[in-house]
Amino acid sequence: MTIAVKAQMDLFQAACRRRNLRLTPQRLEIFKELAQASDHPSAEQLYLRLHDNMPTLSLDTIYRTLSTFVQYGLVNRVETVESQARFEVAHARHHHLICSRCKKIMDFDWAPVDQLDLPAEVQQWGEIYSKNVVIYGVCKSCIDP
Repeated sequence: MTIAVKAQMDLFQAACRRRNLRLTPQRLEIFKELAQASDHPSAEQLYLRLHDNMPTLSLDTIYRTLSTFVQYGLVNRVETVESQARFEVAHARHHHLICSRCKKIMDFDWAPVDQLDLPAEVQQWGEIYSKNVVIYGVCKSCIDP
């Protein structure tokens, strides 16, 4: 486990304790796998990655755990147009590029967008919790195989 993943695990455990969420082996392993991942895995991908080491772990447990993590702001659900949700550990504000062919997701920073005020009609809508940009296209790997 890298130092960065260890630090994320420590923050995760402290956040769970503050929220009175039990630190089960399943929750710890699911979060650790997400913290190590750079590909924004789906619940199904997490299941395949964790199943060999935790054969009793069910896909339903992964779905319920991810839902709990999202509810408490411990992980982010990455909005995509595909049917499977993708997930990442909640960290610094960033945006996503998604390849419509290979489905690879890349993080990127865009400070000017982060600093923009929302239009007045959006501000009057209600309480905004976050704003994210998702850009779809075709990555260079898919264009030039």
